[in-house]
Amino acid sequence: MTVAYPGPAVVVDGVEAAVEVMRDQGLRASASRRAVLTVLFAAGGPIPAERIADGLGGRLALSDLGSVYRNLETLERVGLVRHLHLGHGPGLYTVAERDDQEYLVCERCHAVRAVAPAQLDAVRQRVREDFGFIASFGHFPIVGRCADCGDGRPEDHDGSGSAPTCT
Repeated sequence: MTVAYPGPAVVVDGVEAAVEVMRDQGLRASASRRAVLTVLFAAGGPIPAERIADGLGGRLALSDLGSVYRNLETLERVGLVRHLHLGHGPGLYTVAERDDQEYLVCERCHAVRAVAPAQLDAVRQRVREDFGFIASFGHFPIVGRCADCGDGRPEDHDGSGSAPTCT
């Protein structure tokens, strides 16, 4: 299992600001690091490393997947990038928006919604009261159904054991 780097998020408004942060940390602003950052800023939300490597389906520069993973690890260690997991799929990477961002994910359409931790405080408090556990939903988000995909009633399932895809 991978774990998120515990350091603080470094929030920047674009690639050039991220380059300055890298340089301040003594890192080179290589073309491959710039390419990864460019794709992440263009994506507008969490995406897998494979989508970064393919330049968002060829819209941006292509990169070697191994290089993408190495650069993501470095950028996450610096605090510019965060990753999260949505069950059994690949990790998703995004530009660090804030230090305490948490997520909700629809199990049907796979929509990812970022929320401020305060919005989940009631859930966190209930988990703490019932189980003595302090919950965090940043690295592993809460998975459920968005309003467009159904209210979670049994008749919303197709009986196949897997989550249908919304159309």
